Amino acid sequence: MDTSNDDAKPAVTALTGRRIAIPEAREQQILARLLRNRGAQVFEIPLVSILDAPDPVPVRRWLEAFIAAPPGLLILLTGEGLQRLLLLAETTGLRADFVRTLARVPVVSRGPKPERVLCELGLAAAYVAAAPTTEGVIATLSTLPLQGLHVGVQLYGDDPNHKLLEALQALGAEPLPVAPYVYADQEADEKVRALLRALAAGDIDVLALTAQPQFKRLQAVAQRYGQHTDLDAGLKRTVLAAVGPLVREQLQQAGYAVAIMPERVYFMKPLVLAIQRYFESLQRHGRSP
Repeated sequence: MDTSNDDAKPAVTALTGRRIAIPEAREQQILARLLRNRGAQVFEIPLVSILDAPDPVPVRRWLEAFIAAPPGLLILLTGEGLQRLLLLAETTGLRADFVRTLARVPVVSRGPKPERVLCELGLAAAYVAAAPTTEGVIATLSTLPLQGLHVGVQLYGDDPNHKLLEALQALGAEPLPVAPYVYADQEADEKVRALLRALAAGDIDVLALTAQPQFKRLQAVAQRYGQHTDLDAGLKRTVLAAVGPLVREQLQQAGYAVAIMPERVYFMKPLVLAIQRYFESLQRHGRSP
């Protein structure tokens, strides 16, 4: 497994020399840089690869309909989804009209990531979900007058989210779903298999997970190639770090202990600081993970 290094020599910290595996994705580049700046050896693994929808035609038609007849409400489940919609709008000459229409449509944001993308456009969500989950979105929707309303729903991956769509219908709304991207979980299987072997052999100090699909990817690859034993042994002997409570709960429900999680703010930098504090505590008490 290859690692890459920053040009500047990092300061010696509690993470110096620690072998930390993280998801390989655009947003995780920040996480990788923060860890390497603290001296860690970072292994970037394609636990989730995100690609544009394989058939862009339904997404383009959704954009055209959104502009021609704006819905009464738009639900954004992920920042990635809004970015993909903007990218396709750009390539089809619809971006200006889409952003102009988006400014007129009240938005329900599932969490901070869609809000950040809106902020980059000079926009803001009208409502933020009670919790960054489907259940939280539904709880917020239940407080709104939706009878007879057309509601745009940006889905994530290839998950049809029947629970959310059925909740909208029960509230009297007509959902208009769009799926602007997919998870390409068949790419780079060999890198994931190498990670499973490295985890089982004790060659990784920390596995840091930042989204629920990443653990599902590990499970899928282990099932596909008969590496259940590697996965189970590896997750039980490796220090597990979760970016927030949803990932932690997912791992705990599968029977694995999560040793590291930020206390209040669930982003990349707090995760790195939590990992560093964990190893600083071990050093102070003369213990090994």
